[in-house]
Amino acid sequence: MLSRTADSLYWLARYVERADFLARILDAAMRMASLPAGDGADGAEWDSAIAISDQREAFVAAYGAADEQSVRRFLAFDHANPSSIRSCLSNARNNARAVRTALTSEVWEAVNDAWNQFNLMDEKGMDMQAFARFIEWTKAAARSFDGAVHRTQLRNDGYAFLRLGAAIERADNTARILDVKYHMLLPASEPVGGGLDYFQWSTILREVSAHTAYRWVYRESIKPWLVADLLILNRQMPRSLASCSADITGQLDQLGQAYGRRGAAQRAATATLGRLTSLRIEQIFQSGLHEFVTAFIDENARLSNVIAEQYLM
Repeated sequence: MLSRTADSLYWLARYVERADFLARILDAAMRMASLPAGDGADGAEWDSAIAISDQREAFVAAYGAADEQSVRRFLAFDHANPSSIRSCLSNARNNARAVRTALTSEVWEAVNDAWNQFNLMDEKGMDMQAFARFIEWTKAAARSFDGAVHRTQLRNDGYAFLRLGAAIERADNTARILDVKYHMLLPASEPVGGGLDYFQWSTILREVSAHTAYRWVYRESIKPWLVADLLILNRQMPRSLASCSADITGQLDQLGQAYGRRGAAQRAATATLGRLTSLRIEQIFQSGLHEFVTAFIDENARLSNVIAEQYLM
């Protein structure tokens, strides 16, 4: 496969995954903002949404302080934000169009239809309920793409690059959600383990589609260290760091076999998975969750660069 084709497939999946992620953090911010002020809501949820997206500098330059309207605009509809939902869907379609012959008609239609439907939406006419429907539509569009890829694409190198892009992006997103919740979201006046803390962790679980899974695995009330265990180390949880790392390693192994050689990307992915497999959540909390997650985000970014150097250039 040509490197430019692999690059387009890889980034097609990353952009769709990123659009889904942005919809989920906006949904979480809306849920947390719905709390009465007396229950601990203080506006930090909108600031945390910007922090999770890793776009604070660009946001402050364009809008200043974070509030509901400015964050909704910036993360969902802003043309100037290269990571807004609008930009992600546009870039996904452009990448899909560039490799149209490498995609099944179902995958192409999922991406193209999402972009066309997005352009029919009236941003200015959206009240809170309409925006909530838009968020659900965005998540459904991502599921439609995932389903089309899973059900219709050949299990060849093109499929591996699609899966690889989605797993790299998903790992980064899960890590950022954990880090921002642990360090930014809970007001200083609120106790850890209190009602607001419980509600926020519960919301985070719902936004990564893990609330039911948490109940199945732990069978007890929500506790921060167990949420972290689920989203970091549990390979049965599709959005966990361990599960994403296993997927990345598996897809890179498939590419290594298909192309007859392994390289730096395979070695880096295997090392990351090995470290996650050997860890326990108690060790992570003892050394610091923030430090662990920050190191993982950096390591995941380096792995993405190594993948690009080995296959996408």
